[in-house]
Amino acid sequence: MPVTTPSVVLIGGGPRTAGLLERLAANRPELLAGALQIHVVEPHTPGAGRIWRYEQHPGLMLNSAAADVTMFTDASVQCEGPAVEGPGLAGWAAGVLAGSITDVPELPHELRRQLAALTGSTFPTRQLQSVYLEWFFRRSVAALGPDVTVTVHRDTATAVEPVQGEPEPASRQGTEGYRVRLAGGAVLRADVVIAALGHTDSRPDEESAAWAGFAARHGAFHAAPSYTTDVDYSPLAAGQDVIVSGMGLAFVDLLVLLMEGRGGRFEELPDGGLRYLPSGAEPRLWAGSRRGVPYHSKITSALRGDAAGEPAFFTANALAGLLDAPGELDFRAQLWPLIAKDAGYAYYRELFTGYPERVRIGWQEFSERFSAADWYSQDRHRLVTESVPDTGLHLDLERLDHPFAGRAFTGHADIQAAVAAYIGRDLELRTGPDHSETLALFTSLLKSYMDLGRLVPAERLNARSQREVQGWWHGFFSFVDSGPPPRRLREMLAIHRAGLLQFIGPGLEIDAAEYSGRFVARSAQAGITVSATALIEARLPAPSVARSANPLLHQLHTSGLGTEQQLLTADGTHATGRLLVSAHNELVSPVGERRERLFGVGPGTSGWGAGAFARPGTNAAPFRENDALARRILTLLGGDIKNQDINGQDIKNQDATRQDITHRAASESAVPQAAAHGKDRA
Repeated sequence: MPVTTPSVVLIGGGPRTAGLLERLAANRPELLAGALQIHVVEPHTPGAGRIWRYEQHPGLMLNSAAADVTMFTDASVQCEGPAVEGPGLAGWAAGVLAGSITDVPELPHELRRQLAALTGSTFPTRQLQSVYLEWFFRRSVAALGPDVTVTVHRDTATAVEPVQGEPEPASRQGTEGYRVRLAGGAVLRADVVIAALGHTDSRPDEESAAWAGFAARHGAFHAAPSYTTDVDYSPLAAGQDVIVSGMGLAFVDLLVLLMEGRGGRFEELPDGGLRYLPSGAEPRLWAGSRRGVPYHSKITSALRGDAAGEPAFFTANALAGLLDAPGELDFRAQLWPLIAKDAGYAYYRELFTGYPERVRIGWQEFSERFSAADWYSQDRHRLVTESVPDTGLHLDLERLDHPFAGRAFTGHADIQAAVAAYIGRDLELRTGPDHSETLALFTSLLKSYMDLGRLVPAERLNARSQREVQGWWHGFFSFVDSGPPPRRLREMLAIHRAGLLQFIGPGLEIDAAEYSGRFVARSAQAGITVSATALIEARLPAPSVARSANPLLHQLHTSGLGTEQQLLTADGTHATGRLLVSAHNELVSPVGERRERLFGVGPGTSGWGAGAFARPGTNAAPFRENDALARRILTLLGGDIKNQDINGQDIKNQDATRQDITHRAASESAVPQAAAHGKDRA
């Protein structure tokens, strides 16, 4: 009897799936011989997926410089599989220009112009990134070899069902399998299923649903949390007041869509600033948030002091004693002080060695005394006070997190001036040549953020700490390290000066006034209250399996194949909203059963490695996770084939088949149609 070709279904075809395909290709020679069938289910263009698709506003940018983006698992990644060197985004662009990379479709004139202007420090457009991701996907498919068939289904998965109650071929006996149902009616048979869904939408929570109902009753406008570019903002009229809740990255994208997207433009000024020239079609935005300020600018300065070394305090050796002891770990009490101390050490090393005129003692003395003191100690505070005369250069992480804490404002003009000054100072610190200590801080926090999952298994943290890592720590890191390109903050100031952006302040509170039919936003600290008939919640929806608008996540939850992560804290049981997965990324049922052939990865899961691409040479968590998962999948499939052989089945060599990507519709090109046909977009 012939052997059935093993089958893998990847649900979601964005960059995370592309990375998994690359790792499957790299590890297959060692772990799996013979034919393999892979299905990729993705309604958008594979490689880019929904978030990075080409079909979005051409002015939207990455929040990372080109030199900081790669999809390749390079030699820095600590994993069992082989490293595969390849170009990051900047190197790929140079290769396309030089002609050494030729498997790229004809590009529109604007993208060719961007390629020619791109340097490692450029913040590229998302359209350019989409072409890189699509190229990487095609390259990963090609690397799988001629006996692997990859079929792309431009469709949406609606259900995963265990194969039960059916006679199995002898070649599959003892092997659990799944059916994957697609919205278009197709059914895929799989030995292994991986849900790599990326950022998905959720049905509104109770508060957002109430605001949506209020808007419907009163003819107002409400946009619930969503991916910004997927929201229809056309009902917003020119000059209309709009309350915006949130000042993070979604807010930055919103400014692009509602300002330049409506015909406005920026003019460079001799002093390096910008002037915004309105089109007259823009609404007027009133923005506030918990902190009352936007995310910090990305850093463009360079270190001038001693070379940054490895972490000194948040290390495997430092954590060994904690991990060897029985019991759970507490993030705030045991881990955060080490992370903070490393951040302080890196910050002050750059300050002392790069700007010795700003301190009173040498780095050697400071380093020894600093290393001997706990971060939250009077000794450390006294050392900094004595050694650094300018208190503005003292690193206060709590002040960094809440820049307006304890400050009293006198009203509208005061908070406008304060936020504008804050943004201006942030640009000075992070893009000027004289404050590279901010880069040292950035690098240290990034290293700790990536190392946390590598050094500390999630299950060793107590429930409160798991909640805090997913909440506060991720939010603080994003605020400090994952902000927009500097130009976006310059644009924000220009829009503010043009009168189209007003700041509400910190501690934002929003109500809906039935008597007036208007939303009311206030900051008690700033002394501002504003009402409007439009409210935008400018943020991605929080993950929620139970409220997911994604049909597959909804089905996994209702069928019991998967469940939300639940944490027991001092305040009771807390649902994180994330799809619960094991340490090996297996889905876990509500009663704790692991699904050995059903996996979940990405930002909506309880796993650590949420990203899809990363900086080169950083031992990035998603690359480590991709490699481990790919090897696990191949080992499972290899075991199936071995069992077939033991059972006496005649395993025949599969005829070499041409590698192909099967298209399910005429529009299913592996690159966006506009780019593939060389069309310029408006």
